[in-house]
Amino acid sequence: MSATSTAPEAQASSAAKAQRAPESQQSSGGAAVVIVSALSAAFGTVLIMIVADLAAYFDAMGLSEIGALASVLGTVAALFFAIALFVGAVVTSNSVATVIAGRTKEIALLRLIGASGRSLRRRTVREGLVQGASGAVAGASLGVGLTALGAQLAITNGALDPFPFPIVHPAILAPVIAVTAATIIASWVGSRRVLTVSPIAATSSSAEPTMQELRAGRGRSVTATILIALGIAMLIGGVFFGLQSPSGVLVSLGGGMLSFVGVIIGAPVILPPLMSLVGSALGRGPVPRLAAANAVRNPARSSRAVIGLVIGITLVTMFAVASETFRAITLQFGQMEPEMYAAFEQVIDVTTAIMSVLLGFSVLLAAVGMVNTLSLSVMQRRRELGLLRALGFTVGQVRRMIVTEAVAMIASSALFGLLLGVFYGWVGAQATFGSLVGQLVPPSIPWVTVAAVLLVTLLITVASSLLPARRATRVSPVAALAVD
Repeated sequence: MSATSTAPEAQASSAAKAQRAPESQQSSGGAAVVIVSALSAAFGTVLIMIVADLAAYFDAMGLSEIGALASVLGTVAALFFAIALFVGAVVTSNSVATVIAGRTKEIALLRLIGASGRSLRRRTVREGLVQGASGAVAGASLGVGLTALGAQLAITNGALDPFPFPIVHPAILAPVIAVTAATIIASWVGSRRVLTVSPIAATSSSAEPTMQELRAGRGRSVTATILIALGIAMLIGGVFFGLQSPSGVLVSLGGGMLSFVGVIIGAPVILPPLMSLVGSALGRGPVPRLAAANAVRNPARSSRAVIGLVIGITLVTMFAVASETFRAITLQFGQMEPEMYAAFEQVIDVTTAIMSVLLGFSVLLAAVGMVNTLSLSVMQRRRELGLLRALGFTVGQVRRMIVTEAVAMIASSALFGLLLGVFYGWVGAQATFGSLVGQLVPPSIPWVTVAAVLLVTLLITVASSLLPARRATRVSPVAALAVD
């Protein structure tokens, strides 16, 4: 009788724990979603308000003929906001997926007592709606305040003549709605794993697929291979077609999109071996070897952590290399007067700086996702960290392991992003302007930009490893090994 009555009680107790245990993971993942939503909305709002302020300034100064420039700037602003929105959606989706992966047992227990996968997924999407909307509203408010402050400071310092600038523009509703919608979609995409969790998974210790399981699942690898191969073929075709006509860039554009989608799909298979290689180069001791092995042991989690950073670095490098190669092609073309070329070079420099700053915002969003994913990873690996401490690892060794793991992940993603960016940038410039010289021009690499990317990567490494390393060293071996 006692044994029979104990089983339902234990089941009920486990179900209750399943509903309460992941609160720290949910709060960490939810905070990242809110921050990303706020940053995205603030970025979009600032772009819109700057365009609105410029239009108002042109009108106030009687430069209505230049006012048409505002529409062009608006189109450019929309393009860069769309890029930031895409990176933010990737980060949000990965944050949700990481939380879901860490809650596999809890979700399985909830399924065991009658909860459906669809109802659990709807709850995740509703949370995404609240987090996305609250972050978007906060970000839009911050963007409005920053833009108004900037305009007032420009007038006060004499950089601009006094003019009646708008405090709020109705168009700021667009980034609020877009960010909220993107967060909902990203939450829905990131929570798709909920549907595959069965009640029997409550007895399993595996929350993430291994490298062998990912390679065995041929669907992802085949799809990624086809897209990358087709994309590369179109990229090369666009380069040679561009030797006769600037229309070659359209072929290359399609190839770039296909190949990059293939890279994103195949990231869990492509990136971990590179992380392992970089990690192995960091040392031969037990700490770096264990850190390098972690990247391969949890390839899906590792790729989710760095794919946003790969996207951001690729975009920044691509534009910088395209601009530099365009400059080299123009020099080789050699039909500009010295004064005209000097003015042209100045325009290129200013444009490159502005675009790099705008694209660099996507790197900031990716850094937020990186910090969040590593923090969630530490929380999900409490038993592992506690076991290492019980086996004799010191606090310093555990900290170095987490930092080394972060270094391997970020360094490999930076290297991969730089290589992709150089290739895409050269193809874009060659396909667009190759007809001017009628021959292939080697890519021109802006080493200042590369150095800046490496410096930002170093800062991201430090920032993303501090909080997870601190959490890892605060894990008590007894408490960690006692976790159910």
